[in-house]
Amino acid sequence: MSLRPESYKPRLLDGQVSKMLGVFGAVQIDGAKWCGKTWCAMAHANSMTGLDDYRVRPLAEADPTTPLMGEQPHLIDEWQTVPAVRDAVRHDIDRNANRPGQYLLTGSSAPPLKQYEHSGAGRIAHLRMRPMSLYEQGLSMGAVSLRGLFDGEFAPSATQVSLRDLSEWICRGGWPASLGRDLDDAMYVPGQYLDAVAEDNAPRMGKNPAMTRRIIASLARNNAKAATIRTLSRDMYADDEAAAREPAQATTTSYVDMLLREYLIEELPCWDAPIKARNRMRVKPKRYFVDPSLAAAALGANPARLLENGQIFGDMFENLVVRDLLVYTSAWVGIERPKVYFYRDDKGLEADAIIELEDGRWAAVEIKLGENKAQDGVESLLRVRNKVMANPYSQQREPSFLMVVVGNGVYAHRTREGVYVVPLTLLGA
Repeated sequence: MSLRPESYKPRLLDGQVSKMLGVFGAVQIDGAKWCGKTWCAMAHANSMTGLDDYRVRPLAEADPTTPLMGEQPHLIDEWQTVPAVRDAVRHDIDRNANRPGQYLLTGSSAPPLKQYEHSGAGRIAHLRMRPMSLYEQGLSMGAVSLRGLFDGEFAPSATQVSLRDLSEWICRGGWPASLGRDLDDAMYVPGQYLDAVAEDNAPRMGKNPAMTRRIIASLARNNAKAATIRTLSRDMYADDEAAAREPAQATTTSYVDMLLREYLIEELPCWDAPIKARNRMRVKPKRYFVDPSLAAAALGANPARLLENGQIFGDMFENLVVRDLLVYTSAWVGIERPKVYFYRDDKGLEADAIIELEDGRWAAVEIKLGENKAQDGVESLLRVRNKVMANPYSQQREPSFLMVVVGNGVYAHRTREGVYVVPLTLLGA
């Protein structure tokens, strides 16, 4: 019997879940708390066990096979609460000859690998869920398909959005629980999320709540930047240069790692055209919050303050766009497996996002809050393309497309240089 909730709003990841259930014995959906993992999994499950239930957890700890009982596909929610259950799932899949579609697992944090035996490779497919994109919220028409652009498909279209709309969407965030709520009520959600991470999750992982709040504030201040650990350490230790040196930087790194494991932040690695380029490992990653509302809450910013501060607004808008790009690419059903990077060379030439497919196709994206800056983005993208194509070692084909994503634009169009300018409210998977 399907557990699909009556009020479930379909997610773009549903296609991936269905596909992977037809291929693997289990599908594991990980991601931030409150982003909709459980309901998504329930939409594909026939029974469920929740390991966050105080009545179930001690039984699972005593016998990790207990939560496996139920009609398949059987959902085990918050699997990381008792990591040994995941090993029990893997063993059961093996006993059943890796028959597809046996289990669904959902988790809102990543426990250390030492807490379970095996990665589950070949048995458990891994999917990442994020808060809702503008398209999933019904705020983007999705007239310009990211996948369609790779296939050469584009049709001009129009929209209407104001900077005030964007500022409110940033502060509201993509939390399913906020759908239909007024803005004031919705803005409590990201603040409560940060409180839960600092006061509950961090101590469970041996971290200090006050230091957790400091690193979150520092990451918000450096949102959408490739900040070094030294920069973050200076914030954590109030610009005390002596305190911010080793071993303090190792402590800062451990806090960043904790927030990554809690799915609070994401790292975009650097891209370089040659697939073996050192820059892919050498350049510091750019960090974004999994949802821009968390960065806004950490800074105490509301829509009015964003409208008054163009620099912060621009960084938050970039976070919003990157969130949606990650949602759209993670929903891609197929073997191309798109990945999102950023580009920066040693001369300071940048592209906010590079989308690369495993078959070698790639695209470059610039993000501009105001359409009046779109031409700057066009020119930057052309310089990136020209530099990549002039590199004899890159062995890259021409980009599938170049695109400037804008905030308050009206029309999705193609410039005379062949670059697409697309308002975010027209972009979709």
